[in-house]
Amino acid sequence: MIEVISDLPDHVIGIEAKGKVTGTDYESIIIPLVEEKLKKYPKISLLYHIGSEFTGMDAEAVWEDTKVGLRHIKVWEKIAVVSDVEWVRWAMNIFRVAMPGHLRVFANTQLAEARKWVSE
Repeated sequence: MIEVISDLPDHVIGIEAKGKVTGTDYESIIIPLVEEKLKKYPKISLLYHIGSEFTGMDAEAVWEDTKVGLRHIKVWEKIAVVSDVEWVRWAMNIFRVAMPGHLRVFANTQLAEARKWVSE
């Protein structure tokens, strides 16, 4: 499940993954948020918090995540991924080299720092 994080600057999308993230979460929450922000801003930023309640992603969510990232690869100004999940941290560090914007990975204890960085 995806929950929207509020109290961020308007050009920043904030989402938190809890439980199992599904393709439906992408179709009903994430993709509409991205499309809405891109109507207002040529570059947007993302705060993606994958906290202790996260249990995984279904195959459709993984596919939708890949499509959203690739379809809009040049619009991401900053991406802050906050997680203690090792495979997430590892994957983000691999993909960092392919991203034209700035991508940083933070531990869950650094959520406040990540919010500040992505909002600047």
